[in-house]
Amino acid sequence: MTATGAGADSTRGGASGAGQASGAGQASGAGQASGAGGRPMDAGFFVAWFEEAAGLVRRDRDRLTELDAAIGDADHGTNLDRGLTEVVQALAGSPPESPGQALTVAGVTLIRKVGGASGPLYGSVFRQMGRSIEEPVTLARFAAAFEEGVVALERLGKAALGDKTMVDALVPASRALALALRDGVGAPEAFELAARAAAEGAAGTIPLQARKGRASYLGERSIGHEDPGAASSALFMTALATVAAGGPGPAAGAA
Repeated sequence: MTATGAGADSTRGGASGAGQASGAGQASGAGQASGAGGRPMDAGFFVAWFEEAAGLVRRDRDRLTELDAAIGDADHGTNLDRGLTEVVQALAGSPPESPGQALTVAGVTLIRKVGGASGPLYGSVFRQMGRSIEEPVTLARFAAAFEEGVVALERLGKAALGDKTMVDALVPASRALALALRDGVGAPEAFELAARAAAEGAAGTIPLQARKGRASYLGERSIGHEDPGAASSALFMTALATVAAGGPGPAAGAA
């Protein structure tokens, strides 16, 4: 599974586009904790995000595993499905009292429970978000924390945009959030734009030759296949957009 990321590129031209989020976004209508018409970004919001992500990954588990079989070790779908099931159980067993706690529990659980590269990489995103997110959570604060999470992923994985990894989905998502903040877009639309950018980024890995992870050993034979980590990253962003729009998940305000 080729879900790796890079550090140096991100601070310069990767996820760094969202670095303007905390300032520019708070000055815009996106600074409202409710997400400009969306559900409040409280602990329940983040629990709902992971529940929705778990459902989408379970639905697409076989597809993710097939993608990984082509260029990896054929376990991405099953590993991530198992890990997110553990995350949902952990959050239900001990309901988080804050967004930061929800993110941290999710990150630590993924690191501990998911085999292969995806557990530590996804875990680093959410654990860093949990450490850095400010409350009450606004779109600007979410975008800033998300950027920090992506940078943490990039530093751990040491890849860059174009390396055919999950970075190719998550960096565009981070940039889309930054642009939405600049334009004063509300949270539901901003997350929808981020989800679209992630999906386009994942699809954009198909013609790329892998330069990181197990897929890189295939050389030119990795061309023509979508990166499984980028594909699952797009699912996470789709889940976020669904929950922000008031879709599936626990009731807003639930802890």
